[in-house]
Amino acid sequence: MILGIEEHKKHAHGTVSCAIITVSTSRTIENDESGKIISDLLKDGGHSVVYYNLVKDDITKIREEINIIMENQEMQAMILNGGTGISKKDVTIEAVKPFLEKELKGFGELFRYLSYREIGSPTILSRAMAGVGKGKIIFCLPGSTNACKLAMEKLILPELGHMVYEMEK
Repeated sequence: MILGIEEHKKHAHGTVSCAIITVSTSRTIENDESGKIISDLLKDGGHSVVYYNLVKDDITKIREEINIIMENQEMQAMILNGGTGISKKDVTIEAVKPFLEKELKGFGELFRYLSYREIGSPTILSRAMAGVGKGKIIFCLPGSTNACKLAMEKLILPELGHMVYEMEK
């Protein structure tokens, strides 16, 4: 018997405690539109933002932020934005990968497909990804406000509660 979407998601967590990390050398807390849209969409979706910080494009500094979240039992998911491209300074993926126990390859594939429909071939420059590590869902998004909005609305918000339920089984 194949379960319908509603049956499949009936045990989803209604509220997920989330952390947001913006990775950028040029943004500040005051002008971080991508971090703000992620936060606003999470709250509008009934989730809580219990941690938010901005960190420079530096593997050590990114990993220090991730360690803070990993040690906090309250947080169930983290969303990093920025540093997922192909320039020398883009090191978010390299910083995050050692924390992953499972990579959710479909997230990056589907994000790039949806992004391609909006912006075309430049989407191949994105290394957006998601995974699970130490009992937390981890998302890595591009720093573009439009990319964050797309990922949040089309992929993360529809599945976040269900992902946490599945991870905790």
